[in-house]
Amino acid sequence: MSLPPGSAAKRLPRRILLVGNYEPDEQQSMQRYSRWLLHALRAKGCTVVLIRPVPFVSRLARGPFRRPAVVKYLGYFDKFFFFPKQLKAAARSFDLVHICDHSNSMYVSATGGVPTVITCHDVLAIRSAQGEFPINRTGWSGRWLQSWILRGLRRAAHVICVSAKTAEDLQRLTGDPGKRNPDKNVRVIFNPLNWPYKPQPKMPEQLLQRLALRPDAPYFLHVGGNQWYKNRAAVLRIFRELAVKPEFAASKLVMAGKPLPANLAALLDESGLRDRVISVTGTTNDELEALYSHALALVFPSLEEGFGWPIAEAQACGCPVAVTGRPPMTEVAGDAAIFFDPADAAGAAEAICQGLAQRESLREAGFRNLARFSEDKIVSEYLAFYADIYNVEN
Repeated sequence: MSLPPGSAAKRLPRRILLVGNYEPDEQQSMQRYSRWLLHALRAKGCTVVLIRPVPFVSRLARGPFRRPAVVKYLGYFDKFFFFPKQLKAAARSFDLVHICDHSNSMYVSATGGVPTVITCHDVLAIRSAQGEFPINRTGWSGRWLQSWILRGLRRAAHVICVSAKTAEDLQRLTGDPGKRNPDKNVRVIFNPLNWPYKPQPKMPEQLLQRLALRPDAPYFLHVGGNQWYKNRAAVLRIFRELAVKPEFAASKLVMAGKPLPANLAALLDESGLRDRVISVTGTTNDELEALYSHALALVFPSLEEGFGWPIAEAQACGCPVAVTGRPPMTEVAGDAAIFFDPADAAGAAEAICQGLAQRESLREAGFRNLARFSEDKIVSEYLAFYADIYNVEN
């Protein structure tokens, strides 16, 4: 196994167990993350195994009982009753356990004393459950689950946070002296690009037909789901302001992600821009690469994020980024973005208009910024953290 810089005097764990997510939950970004980590660590010479809860009880629902809510609650038996026993038995054969998603933090009590690290991608659901975001109320079962997740994070001795903002929020939430693990070791390690995005010189004809776009049609791009913090309503409001500017009179807006819900469809109708907004779902990585590569800019007015993958993905494709001027978006974008206040649509449109006058400078700055997210750099940081943990606990 290759050693990260500065760790030659330290022992590295030889056998690493990764804990992934329950596949029926369809948490695609977390599935991609655990698979990426598996392959990246193996490429460095590590012996790595990825395990995850197996759907068994949830498959017992048949006929009229196979409703989403029933399957969801039966899945809790798979995840929280059967899997901890499997994890405890498996962990004995490994030197270190890495729980790849903080929403599984409760598994830290099932690793049997084997050194364990958790990746914390964000604490937005925990903060929502504690009432920090009135716009996103959490039901009683959600509050209970997030409280359990928070207890696991408080108990965890070693946590990787994907941004300094996430680390700051985590430390605030786990900072009660009566509950905090006094030996907690929190380290910020950015996410890497989880797919090799790069500029694509030509838009695929099939994608143009799917979008009903001409090859030379200018468009702005948004990538994201319908979660409250993605703030897709602001995307529409900002585009409405951009659309009246002479230089963007022929431009369209492509929204890649989930279908627009009823409230956003109504807002779109009110805007009078329905024929200029294209909603596209189920995009592949190749299609996203093409969309990033040919967009006027990525418009990303998120209110909160744990990291903000589309920012780095867009920069990798040479796409100018226009983004909310607050962390962690500012952390990820570095000095290679147009920043704006998402509550001020007119001001955001003006900032984008002025910023795109320096389009080539933004592109070059974005390519330079990507060095912070290189896979080799980030895997080396993981190995260095593993070495620190392993040498402290052995």
